[in-house]
Amino acid sequence: MDPDALSAISRVPHGGDDDVELVDFSANTNPSRPSGTAFTFESSFAAAARYPADDYVPFRVAASDYVDCDPHDVVPTAGGMAALRLAFGVVLSPGDDVLLPEPSFGEYDREIRLQGGTPVAVAYDEVLATDPAEYAAVVVCNPNNPTGGAYDPDELRDYLADCRDADTVLVADEAFLDFTDHPSLAGEAGVVVCRSLTKMFGLPGLRMGFAVAAGELGERMEAARPTWSLSTPAADVGAFCMREEAFVAETKQRVRTERDRMAGRLSEAFDVFPSDAPFLLLGVDGDVDELLEHARERGFALRDARTFATLDSHVRVAVRRPHENDELVRTLLELR
Repeated sequence: MDPDALSAISRVPHGGDDDVELVDFSANTNPSRPSGTAFTFESSFAAAARYPADDYVPFRVAASDYVDCDPHDVVPTAGGMAALRLAFGVVLSPGDDVLLPEPSFGEYDREIRLQGGTPVAVAYDEVLATDPAEYAAVVVCNPNNPTGGAYDPDELRDYLADCRDADTVLVADEAFLDFTDHPSLAGEAGVVVCRSLTKMFGLPGLRMGFAVAAGELGERMEAARPTWSLSTPAADVGAFCMREEAFVAETKQRVRTERDRMAGRLSEAFDVFPSDAPFLLLGVDGDVDELLEHARERGFALRDARTFATLDSHVRVAVRRPHENDELVRTLLELR
């Protein structure tokens, strides 16, 4: 981390609302969790009285099965954000240029600046048309947050090959990829894959995730990883959840069905962006503040997407349970 960069760095706004009286459509987390998750968490309490085994073998094996890679390439982290910071920390030097998509997750810009790097933004759907040789690293968010679209897998692998030829590291944020049928880049040379388990399994407060990097890049990630980088409850619950294949399949199907249903109805009043993710970005032809307040008065928290670069009249809504989605859609269409 570059100490000289710290004075100019600020926090980044996120979704998530702490008002328990509201149905939270502002955070893109699963409202359901696998049966047995609470029991697994409680069972880890006794073990939490000791330091975790720093090799995290059961977690690494479960993660390697989850994304189809070598367990030795898995780097346990306290959520996807910790994976991103670790990746930028081992890849960047002060003064490096890094290509990132926009609009996209605001933490990329912040984390790059913390390392003394210079973010260079390009439209999210034009990233794969750029020359990676101009940058120390390139970031892709797949599917992209907040727009929701995923990259074509073949085109993404072709771009990764270009990155390897240019000796440019590709940082692939796959926080929402497990809601799709697209293959992960985990285990490929020249890429750091960052995964969050809190979206699919609905436990953002537990902070569980991992990175995947192969070869010399993976060795650097493992060397820089903080000791005890994942708590015992997070490691145990994460390993348990990644084995729940039926839960993942059911969630993916529910999200697809509900997302398409919501998009069809909301398109009557909003510009709905195509999405492969558990959320929809809506272009608002009207007063965004009025829409946000209207939803809140009726018990719903939405994500004000104007905090994302290049978006000036947008909100993002998560895909939740069918009855909650129905109520939200009715509420949003009331201002039509």
